[in-house]
Amino acid sequence: MLSKRLLEEMNTQIKLELYSAYLYLAMAAHFEENNWGGFAKWMAMQAREEQEHALKFFEYIHDRGGKVTLQAIDAPPSAFGTHEEIFAEVLKHEQSVTARINLLYSIAVEDKDYASQEFLNWFVKEQVEEEKNAAQVLEWLKMAGGAVPALFQINALLAQRGD
Repeated sequence: MLSKRLLEEMNTQIKLELYSAYLYLAMAAHFEENNWGGFAKWMAMQAREEQEHALKFFEYIHDRGGKVTLQAIDAPPSAFGTHEEIFAEVLKHEQSVTARINLLYSIAVEDKDYASQEFLNWFVKEQVEEEKNAAQVLEWLKMAGGAVPALFQINALLAQRGD
């Protein structure tokens, strides 16, 4: 059984994972509207991953006999800056998600909830990958310095995600 605090925080995490999906979908739309299909594909796949993360929490709460309480999801921004600014925001966002996962893990440790610690281990590892991927694209963009030929190359690389 989940403690009241961990249950509340996991329900909040569902909302935050769905917000992440919404944010990345908004970014995908921005890139698509500006003819950057590779960047759009990368963001759309990221949005799908975040939805899957929300569902993992949804299922886990039910598996532990808890009640899922869905919360309102904030609207994401609809205007974005440069490629580099967007990926700086992605990295910052992923770092905030990591902080949330660490909070959940800390609560599970305090509660001596070993099952939740095991469940959350997957997210701890996932966040290392998420931050690494965002940081890598951000570094490529910094090296590109806004040069259009380099952006086209990065766009082509990102278009290969999932292939």
